[in-house]
Amino acid sequence: MVAIVDTVAYLGLEARSVECQVQLSAGIPNFIIVGLPDKAVAESRERVRSALSAIGLALPPKRVTVNLSPADLPKEGSHFDLPIALGLLAAMGVVDAEMLAHYVAVGELGLDGRIAASPGVLLAAMHASGRDMGLICPYDQGSEARWAGEVEVIAPRDLMGLLSHFKGTEPLEMPLAGEAEDVAGGPDLRSVKGQETPKRALEIAAAGGHNLLMSGPPGSGKSLLASCLPSILPPLEPSEALEVSMIASVAGTLEGGRLKRRRPFRDPHHSASMPALVGGGLKVKPGEISLAHLGVLFLDELPEFQRATLDSLRQPLETGTVSVARANAHLTFPARVQLVAAMNPCRCGHLGDPALACSRAPRCAADYQAKISGPLLDRIDLHVEVAAVSAMDLTLPPPSEGSEDVAARVARARAVQVARYVETGFRTNAEASADAIEAHGKPDEAGQRLLTEAAGAMRLSARAYHRVLKVARTIADLAGAETVGRIHVAEALSYRHQPPRN
Repeated sequence: MVAIVDTVAYLGLEARSVECQVQLSAGIPNFIIVGLPDKAVAESRERVRSALSAIGLALPPKRVTVNLSPADLPKEGSHFDLPIALGLLAAMGVVDAEMLAHYVAVGELGLDGRIAASPGVLLAAMHASGRDMGLICPYDQGSEARWAGEVEVIAPRDLMGLLSHFKGTEPLEMPLAGEAEDVAGGPDLRSVKGQETPKRALEIAAAGGHNLLMSGPPGSGKSLLASCLPSILPPLEPSEALEVSMIASVAGTLEGGRLKRRRPFRDPHHSASMPALVGGGLKVKPGEISLAHLGVLFLDELPEFQRATLDSLRQPLETGTVSVARANAHLTFPARVQLVAAMNPCRCGHLGDPALACSRAPRCAADYQAKISGPLLDRIDLHVEVAAVSAMDLTLPPPSEGSEDVAARVARARAVQVARYVETGFRTNAEASADAIEAHGKPDEAGQRLLTEAAGAMRLSARAYHRVLKVARTIADLAGAETVGRIHVAEALSYRHQPPRN
């Protein structure tokens, strides 16, 4: 007899159907798993054997063959434990095989029969919902699975509880969908004293989804300003929240089944490797740029990152996706992020300070800033200098305008952009294509004349030209102007300053 239990294999943000076929046959007792299993799947034999023993069952003295079909699809992860165990129970006649045919099963087994959480349950639930099937998953992830919609979810704590449910002795209740995450959190802009120009740039960046680079001496507040950005960004829309939650589910960071409502804020250390930043590794996982999808990727001490690692961000920043190609996998992850970076003007950080400047200036600054490639700088819309905060500024009372006031203006500007691009699918000015921004962001005659003159004088690339248009369109949106004027173009051009280079 061959018992079949449906489960899934995860390829990026896609759940592929996998049949767990279990056969008991005569022969020397053995337990074999085939179908390109990785080490975690191969070790399922011992976990399943111990889990069955914990509920008072022993494997029959037969040859046990488990085939994970399709055989040419790599199988990774411990979530295959539960379907293998259920297939064995069906083959042994303990569970009705026809009943299991209506469910997709995922979950890791403990040696004592408990069903432990495993990454990707939300994707498995959406896959099951698309096939009009139910889902069997760990108890701790039942609320996460319910976000997939009208799908029957069975979430037992252990294998014995699942058997009692199928036999009808102790039916399990359908779990409730988890609560949405609180959108509040993070520092408030009232904690930033002085720095009016950087705060203005931060507001523009939030309103249009633009990339931002802050340069200034140590202790000037660059990291604090960046950490305030989530407090002025609008909460995720329901469709966006589902996208972000799916990535968190695959990465195993979706806690308590709470749907994400707060935009992600990721700040990897400058020692992060290229696979850690863009995704990949032996078992391909989403990187920091994907974990920050629809949110903020903050890179502090930008020149300290490896140059090749930084340059790997160039394509994702343009396309909003990152493709990871490996010999055994070719996966695509979403990566529509807002890049916010901070750096010191030179290695010692005190360029221009007569009391602390180093003796190697300006060569020290040129060498330090040259670690960042020109093409990457060209993809950053706003470049702003963050001056040192004086002792006098620190004694001033907190600003009267906080994140709540700025967030209201940002929300109004974002609403205008959503309505503007409703037929194109773009969400912000920063996402808009060159054709779209030329159609909706074309300046008036005076503004166009200034932009044309500046493009020649500043030797702007075609990309930089359109990015200036996007920033100017955002500035006009914040001002409530229907047409981009000369003053909006002038302010946008003021943020195109780049650090001096060799």
